[in-house]
Amino acid sequence: MIGSLEVISSGLYTTIQDGGRQGFSEFGVPRSGVMDRQSFFLANAILNNDENCAVIEWTMIPPVLKFYENTIISITGAVCIPFLNNEEKKMNCQLQIKKGDVLKLKNITNGVCGFVGIKFGFQSEVVLKSRSQYKMITASSRLQKNDVIPYKKRVDFSTRYTSVNQSVFWNKSKVIHAFEGPDFDLLSERQQSDLLHMDFTISRDRNRMAIPLDELLENDLDSMLTSPVLPGTVQLTPSGQLIILMRDCQTTGGYPRVLQLTKDAINSIAQKRMGEQIKFELNV
Repeated sequence: MIGSLEVISSGLYTTIQDGGRQGFSEFGVPRSGVMDRQSFFLANAILNNDENCAVIEWTMIPPVLKFYENTIISITGAVCIPFLNNEEKKMNCQLQIKKGDVLKLKNITNGVCGFVGIKFGFQSEVVLKSRSQYKMITASSRLQKNDVIPYKKRVDFSTRYTSVNQSVFWNKSKVIHAFEGPDFDLLSERQQSDLLHMDFTISRDRNRMAIPLDELLENDLDSMLTSPVLPGTVQLTPSGQLIILMRDCQTTGGYPRVLQLTKDAINSIAQKRMGEQIKFELNV
């Protein structure tokens, strides 16, 4: 039986996401998908879902959600306090939902991206083998007030489940691990040293496409032909600004690719807030 959820308040950049679109980069289609895969996989593991089941992802300001059929959900990612009908609950465990329940998430104390998982995943539209919302690919690029999202009704619920300690979610260290990018060797020794020894600050302009860094790196490199890029690619712009490409990034770019973040580092930096500092460290 299909139930539904209503978005009472949309929060900030709240979307439906799964693992993203694989195999369409040759057509210029971004991968999209969840910003923090570790928290995403955890949301589904708690519910014993397939690992790619669609979740709701929110950014800094969470949505308010009303459920119209019984189900089971999980809350992972950015640290907050869930409330069901104004009754305080816990993150990182199964939460029983009954018809008419309203979910609010309050007191966001750490992290940027939060996730609401649901048993069997949200049953929104599939476009190019993914439910991930993205402008000009899906009907809408994000969730809006009064949107209705279908899900499969779940009646049975067991209190015998495992909760997970928040500390396993993401690395709170300022160190961001990376590999040398394809164009790393174009940098002078001084540029390489600055890149790996400077502290960089997360810009206020961060979004799902990219995270710019405030500090500038001296840059005298010539322009280059457009080349393939991926989530986690660190580009050096002509102005000397570094840009870390994220899940909704383009498939090609014309700036030097000086670093490539590790998979864990992409998850980690997705949870860094504006104004936090990071430092790159090469994986050997």
